[in-house]
Amino acid sequence: MQSHTDIKISQIIGLDGKPMTIEDLPPKNTKRWVIRRKAEVVAAVRGGLISLDDACNRYKLSVEEFLSWQKAIDKHGLPGLRTTRLQQYRPPGFPSNGD
Repeated sequence: MQSHTDIKISQIIGLDGKPMTIEDLPPKNTKRWVIRRKAEVVAAVRGGLISLDDACNRYKLSVEEFLSWQKAIDKHGLPGLRTTRLQQYRPPGFPSNGD
């Protein structure tokens, strides 16, 4: 009998509704994390294409950083991944860099 952890998923449905495989993920040496790339990595982990540990190792991310992407998507959708618009999604009274 095969355990759940033995099953390897080879593709998931990507952001555009088309099949996504490991080869479709951002390059390992990605430095510029645009919304689409972050969302693809989150979708790949959620879909079981790669594990959280694999994603963090592959992209040199901390677990906290990945989880912040996931939380931003859950709370605000893809616009929540915009780093330049972070202020817009902070709750009222949240201190900013200028305060």
